[in-house]
Amino acid sequence: MPIPASPNVPPGLPLVFVPGLNCTADLFAPQVAAFGHSHPITIADHASDDTVSAMARRLLAAAPPRFALAGLALGSYVALEVMRLAPQRVDRLALVGARASADLPEEREIVETMIKMAQIGRFDDLHQASWSRLVHMGRLGDVALEGLVRSMAEKTGPARYIRQQRASTARPGYEPLLSGIRCRTVVICGDDDALSPRFMSEDLADGIRGAELVFVPECGHLSTIERPEAVNAALGSWLAA
Repeated sequence: MPIPASPNVPPGLPLVFVPGLNCTADLFAPQVAAFGHSHPITIADHASDDTVSAMARRLLAAAPPRFALAGLALGSYVALEVMRLAPQRVDRLALVGARASADLPEEREIVETMIKMAQIGRFDDLHQASWSRLVHMGRLGDVALEGLVRSMAEKTGPARYIRQQRASTARPGYEPLLSGIRCRTVVICGDDDALSPRFMSEDLADGIRGAELVFVPECGHLSTIERPEAVNAALGSWLAA
Protein backbone atom coordinates (compact mmCIF):
# COMPACT_ATOMS: atom_id res chain seq x y z
CA MET A 1 0.00 0.00 0.00
CA PRO A 2 1.41 3.43 -0.88
CA ILE A 3 2.62 5.47 2.07
CA PRO A 4 1.07 8.88 2.75
CA ALA A 5 2.96 11.98 1.78
CA SER A 6 5.09 13.61 4.47
CA PRO A 7 3.33 16.42 6.38
CA ASN A 8 6.46 18.52 5.75
CA VAL A 9 5.98 18.48 1.98
CA PRO A 10 5.58 22.04 0.62
CA PRO A 11 1.79 22.35 0.30
CA GLY A 12 0.40 22.66 -3.17
CA LEU A 13 3.67 22.27 -5.08
CA PRO A 14 2.60 20.85 -8.45
CA LEU A 15 4.08 17.50 -9.44
CA VAL A 16 4.67 16.45 -13.04
CA PHE A 17 5.38 12.76 -13.72
CA VAL A 18 6.76 11.52 -17.04
CA PRO A 19 6.19 7.82 -17.83
CA GLY A 20 8.74 5.52 -19.41
CA LEU A 21 8.76 3.70 -22.73
CA ASN A 22 5.62 1.65 -23.42
CA CYS A 23 4.10 2.92 -20.17
CA THR A 24 1.08 5.01 -19.26
CA ALA A 25 -0.05 7.02 -16.24
CA ASP A 26 -0.55 3.67 -14.48
CA LEU A 27 3.22 3.61 -13.95
CA PHE A 28 2.74 6.31 -11.30
CA ALA A 29 -0.57 5.19 -9.80
CA PRO A 30 1.00 4.49 -6.36
CA GLN A 31 2.63 7.92 -6.36
CA VAL A 32 -0.59 9.67 -7.36
CA ALA A 33 -2.34 7.84 -4.51
CA ALA A 34 0.36 8.91 -2.03
CA PHE A 35 0.82 12.54 -3.02
CA GLY A 36 -2.29 13.52 -4.95
CA HIS A 37 -4.20 14.72 -1.89
CA SER A 38 -1.64 17.47 -1.23
CA HIS A 39 -0.23 18.23 -4.69
CA PRO A 40 -1.77 18.98 -8.07
CA ILE A 41 -0.45 16.18 -10.28
CA THR A 42 0.02 16.09 -14.04
CA ILE A 43 1.06 13.07 -16.08
CA ALA A 44 3.02 14.32 -19.08
CA ASP A 45 1.74 13.39 -22.54
CA HIS A 46 4.42 11.89 -24.79
CA ALA A 47 2.08 9.98 -27.08
CA SER A 48 2.33 12.08 -30.21
CA ASP A 49 5.94 13.26 -30.44
CA ASP A 50 8.92 11.47 -31.95
CA THR A 51 11.75 13.44 -30.33
CA VAL A 52 12.64 13.97 -26.69
CA SER A 53 12.84 17.71 -27.34
CA ALA A 54 9.27 17.81 -28.66
CA MET A 55 8.08 15.80 -25.65
CA ALA A 56 9.77 18.28 -23.31
CA ARG A 57 8.28 21.27 -25.10
CA ARG A 58 4.80 19.76 -24.90
CA LEU A 59 5.32 19.15 -21.18
CA LEU A 60 6.41 22.75 -20.60
CA ALA A 61 3.44 24.10 -22.53
CA ALA A 62 1.02 22.21 -20.28
CA ALA A 63 2.85 22.47 -16.94
CA PRO A 64 2.37 25.06 -14.19
CA PRO A 65 4.86 27.95 -14.04
CA ARG A 66 6.95 26.10 -11.43
CA PHE A 67 6.78 22.44 -10.47
CA ALA A 68 8.52 19.34 -9.18
CA LEU A 69 9.48 16.97 -12.00
CA ALA A 70 9.92 13.19 -11.90
CA GLY A 71 10.55 10.86 -14.83
CA LEU A 72 11.32 7.17 -15.24
CA ALA A 73 13.62 5.94 -18.03
CA LEU A 74 12.36 7.68 -21.21
CA GLY A 75 10.60 10.03 -18.82
CA SER A 76 13.94 10.88 -17.23
CA TYR A 77 15.37 11.85 -20.61
CA VAL A 78 12.40 14.15 -21.12
CA ALA A 79 13.02 15.56 -17.65
CA LEU A 80 16.68 16.23 -18.47
CA GLU A 81 15.63 17.93 -21.69
CA VAL A 82 13.28 20.13 -19.65
CA MET A 83 16.28 21.03 -17.50
CA ARG A 84 18.11 22.05 -20.65
CA LEU A 85 15.23 24.13 -21.99
CA ALA A 86 13.75 25.74 -18.87
CA PRO A 87 15.64 24.91 -15.65
CA GLN A 88 14.16 27.95 -13.88
CA ARG A 89 10.73 26.33 -13.91
CA VAL A 90 11.78 23.15 -12.08
CA ASP A 91 11.70 23.40 -8.28
CA ARG A 92 13.13 19.89 -7.78
CA LEU A 93 14.01 16.91 -9.95
CA ALA A 94 13.66 13.13 -9.55
CA LEU A 95 15.34 10.81 -12.06
CA VAL A 96 14.27 7.16 -11.82
CA GLY A 97 15.85 4.25 -13.69
CA ALA A 98 17.89 6.83 -15.55
CA ARG A 99 21.16 7.45 -17.31
CA ALA A 100 22.82 10.56 -18.68
CA SER A 101 24.60 8.87 -21.59
CA ALA A 102 23.28 8.36 -25.10
CA ASP A 103 22.67 4.82 -26.35
CA LEU A 104 25.62 2.83 -27.61
CA PRO A 105 25.59 1.59 -31.25
CA GLU A 106 24.89 -1.98 -30.14
CA GLU A 107 21.93 -0.76 -28.09
CA ARG A 108 20.55 1.05 -31.12
CA GLU A 109 20.80 -2.17 -33.13
CA ILE A 110 18.69 -3.99 -30.54
CA VAL A 111 16.13 -1.18 -30.64
CA GLU A 112 15.94 -1.37 -34.43
CA THR A 113 15.15 -5.08 -34.14
CA MET A 114 12.38 -4.33 -31.66
CA ILE A 115 10.99 -1.61 -33.89
CA LYS A 116 10.96 -4.04 -36.81
CA MET A 117 8.98 -6.53 -34.68
CA ALA A 118 6.39 -3.85 -33.96
CA GLN A 119 6.23 -2.88 -37.64
CA ILE A 120 5.58 -6.42 -38.88
CA GLY A 121 2.76 -7.15 -36.45
CA ARG A 122 4.74 -8.78 -33.62
CA PHE A 123 4.23 -6.02 -31.07
CA ASP A 124 2.69 -8.47 -28.58
CA ASP A 125 5.86 -10.58 -28.73
CA LEU A 126 7.93 -7.68 -27.40
CA HIS A 127 6.56 -8.19 -23.91
CA GLN A 128 7.86 -11.75 -23.72
CA ALA A 129 11.21 -10.62 -25.10
CA SER A 130 11.64 -7.84 -22.53
CA TRP A 131 9.74 -8.96 -19.40
CA SER A 132 12.75 -10.58 -17.71
CA ARG A 133 14.71 -7.32 -18.03
CA LEU A 134 11.96 -5.03 -16.80
CA VAL A 135 11.54 -6.35 -13.25
CA HIS A 136 13.53 -8.07 -10.53
CA MET A 137 13.92 -11.81 -11.03
CA GLY A 138 11.85 -12.42 -7.89
CA ARG A 139 8.86 -10.71 -9.54
CA LEU A 140 8.89 -12.62 -12.83
CA GLY A 141 6.04 -14.82 -11.61
CA ASP A 142 3.98 -11.91 -10.26
CA VAL A 143 0.82 -12.24 -12.34
CA ALA A 144 -0.70 -8.94 -11.21
CA LEU A 145 2.45 -6.96 -11.93
CA GLU A 146 2.91 -8.57 -15.32
CA GLY A 147 -0.74 -7.92 -16.13
CA LEU A 148 -0.25 -4.24 -15.34
CA VAL A 149 2.82 -4.02 -17.58
CA ARG A 150 0.99 -5.80 -20.41
CA SER A 151 -1.98 -3.48 -19.99
CA MET A 152 0.21 -0.40 -20.28
CA ALA A 153 1.79 -1.80 -23.45
CA GLU A 154 -1.62 -2.52 -24.96
CA LYS A 155 -2.73 1.05 -24.22
CA THR A 156 0.47 2.36 -25.79
CA GLY A 157 0.21 0.34 -29.00
CA PRO A 158 2.81 -0.18 -31.73
CA ALA A 159 2.69 3.26 -33.38
CA ARG A 160 3.31 5.15 -30.16
CA TYR A 161 5.91 2.58 -29.09
CA ILE A 162 7.86 3.12 -32.31
CA ARG A 163 7.78 6.91 -31.86
CA GLN A 164 9.02 6.54 -28.30
CA GLN A 165 11.84 4.23 -29.31
CA ARG A 166 12.92 6.57 -32.09
CA ALA A 167 12.91 9.49 -29.67
CA SER A 168 14.85 7.60 -27.02
CA THR A 169 17.61 6.34 -29.30
CA ALA A 170 18.03 9.73 -31.00
CA ARG A 171 18.47 11.64 -27.73
CA PRO A 172 21.79 13.33 -27.02
CA GLY A 173 24.05 12.54 -24.11
CA TYR A 174 23.17 14.76 -21.17
CA GLU A 175 26.50 14.57 -19.34
CA PRO A 176 27.45 18.23 -20.11
CA LEU A 177 24.13 19.40 -18.62
CA LEU A 178 24.53 17.78 -15.21
CA SER A 179 26.97 20.18 -13.58
CA GLY A 180 24.59 23.06 -14.24
CA ILE A 181 21.61 21.51 -12.42
CA ARG A 182 21.07 23.43 -9.20
CA CYS A 183 17.68 22.27 -7.93
CA ARG A 184 17.10 19.60 -5.30
CA THR A 185 17.66 16.27 -7.10
CA VAL A 186 17.18 12.63 -6.21
CA VAL A 187 18.31 9.71 -8.39
CA ILE A 188 16.39 6.47 -7.72
CA CYS A 189 17.46 3.08 -9.06
CA GLY A 190 16.37 -0.50 -8.54
CA ASP A 191 19.43 -2.31 -7.25
CA ASP A 192 18.98 -5.00 -9.94
CA ASP A 193 17.93 -2.73 -12.81
CA ALA A 194 19.07 -4.52 -15.97
CA LEU A 195 18.27 -1.64 -18.33
CA SER A 196 19.85 1.22 -16.38
CA PRO A 197 22.32 -0.50 -14.04
CA ARG A 198 23.61 0.90 -10.76
CA PHE A 199 26.75 2.43 -12.22
CA MET A 200 24.68 4.60 -14.55
CA SER A 201 22.72 6.04 -11.63
CA GLU A 202 25.95 6.52 -9.71
CA ASP A 203 27.47 8.44 -12.63
CA LEU A 204 24.30 10.50 -12.95
CA ALA A 205 24.19 11.41 -9.27
CA ASP A 206 27.93 12.16 -9.20
CA GLY A 207 27.44 14.67 -12.00
CA ILE A 208 24.76 16.69 -10.20
CA ARG A 209 25.95 18.73 -7.25
CA GLY A 210 24.26 17.62 -4.04
CA ALA A 211 22.13 14.93 -5.68
CA GLU A 212 20.86 12.16 -3.43
CA LEU A 213 21.23 8.58 -4.68
CA VAL A 214 18.70 5.97 -3.54
CA PHE A 215 18.92 2.27 -4.39
CA VAL A 216 15.71 0.28 -4.00
CA PRO A 217 16.39 -3.27 -2.73
CA GLU A 218 15.18 -6.32 -4.65
CA CYS A 219 13.94 -4.18 -7.50
CA GLY A 220 14.37 -3.97 -11.25
CA HIS A 221 13.64 -1.21 -13.75
CA LEU A 222 9.99 -0.42 -12.98
CA SER A 223 10.55 0.63 -9.38
CA THR A 224 7.47 2.86 -9.07
CA ILE A 225 5.19 -0.17 -9.38
CA GLU A 226 7.57 -2.91 -8.21
CA ARG A 227 8.45 -1.29 -4.87
CA PRO A 228 6.12 1.69 -4.50
CA GLU A 229 6.59 1.98 -0.72
CA ALA A 230 10.35 2.49 -1.07
CA VAL A 231 9.98 4.87 -4.03
CA ASN A 232 7.31 6.89 -2.24
CA ALA A 233 9.51 7.16 0.84
CA ALA A 234 12.35 8.52 -1.30
CA LEU A 235 10.02 10.96 -3.07
CA GLY A 236 8.49 12.07 0.21
CA SER A 237 11.94 12.94 1.57
CA TRP A 238 12.80 14.69 -1.70
CA LEU A 239 9.68 16.81 -1.52
CA ALA A 240 10.07 17.61 2.15
CA ALA A 241 13.75 18.61 2.00
